[in-house]
Amino acid sequence: MAVVSLHFKSVSYTGLGAGPRLIVTGAVHGNETCGPKAIERVIGDIESQRLAIAAGRLTLVPVTNPLAYAKGERSGDRNLNRRLQPTAEPAEYEDRIAKVLCPLLAEHDVLLDLHSFRTPGQPFVMRGPPDNDGPLEPFRHAAAEARLAAHLGARRIVDGWMDVYAAGVAARRERALTPGAVLEDPAYGVGTTEYMRAAGGYAVTLECGQHDDPAAPAVAAHAIRQALALLGIAEWPLAPPQGPFECLTLDAVIDRHAEGDRFTKAWASFDPLARGDLIARRADGSGVRAPADGYIVFPDPAALPGHEWFYLARPSRRPI
Repeated sequence: MAVVSLHFKSVSYTGLGAGPRLIVTGAVHGNETCGPKAIERVIGDIESQRLAIAAGRLTLVPVTNPLAYAKGERSGDRNLNRRLQPTAEPAEYEDRIAKVLCPLLAEHDVLLDLHSFRTPGQPFVMRGPPDNDGPLEPFRHAAAEARLAAHLGARRIVDGWMDVYAAGVAARRERALTPGAVLEDPAYGVGTTEYMRAAGGYAVTLECGQHDDPAAPAVAAHAIRQALALLGIAEWPLAPPQGPFECLTLDAVIDRHAEGDRFTKAWASFDPLARGDLIARRADGSGVRAPADGYIVFPDPAALPGHEWFYLARPSRRPI
């Protein structure tokens, strides 16, 4: 029987010039393999001297959640990208990963987190909030984050994660009927990028395409190289932003309430919606309709009752 290695691996390169510190993470979710493939390509480029690290520091984490990756599933014991924080008494595998990952993130200035998604669709970037001093996600690097998002090769930029997740938690608490519902405080929405911003840096998530899209690793590798060029860490040609950009904001999260809840069709992320469109039917036969014109995002037919089923998005007032 093959031995499965569940240690945490990171590879770091330090340039001889002064510069920022970039960390790139793959396989935060174990069934999202484009990140590990892309990171191994970049490691190969560096080791063969096709890519030169000239300044600052680059840390590459090919597989952030080894247990989930070994299982070929989204999670090991739980979703690593929720409630990410170090804890004194780890109860689950992901808690042990957090004790290593969180301090590593805090050592860096910038995070590029590589993901993929279940349904077909084009790559897109998730960015954080505008600069603010609010209680949910205070931030002061919005301009730098937008510049990074613009250079990764995707033309769709999405924001609003923490706001909409906090609203979803509040709605679950008010309903408080679904067994297994996530009723924790809004900090449950904190993942790698949110933790990085809380530590004083900035971060983006690149959703590189559908899980099994053969083009997704190339999308991810291109993004890593462009981030290195933009930040001045590597000697690599910097391509101009590939606009025009479609900027969207998440507007609402809709939970699945029961096993009998079903979508009316096989929705893909960013399928357009018109107000009143029938998106799904609940187990009791009632319809779930679009409250306004917009888009469906992250539809998950396999969502557990009490967990997020799909998101709604609308045009954002924050251009790139």
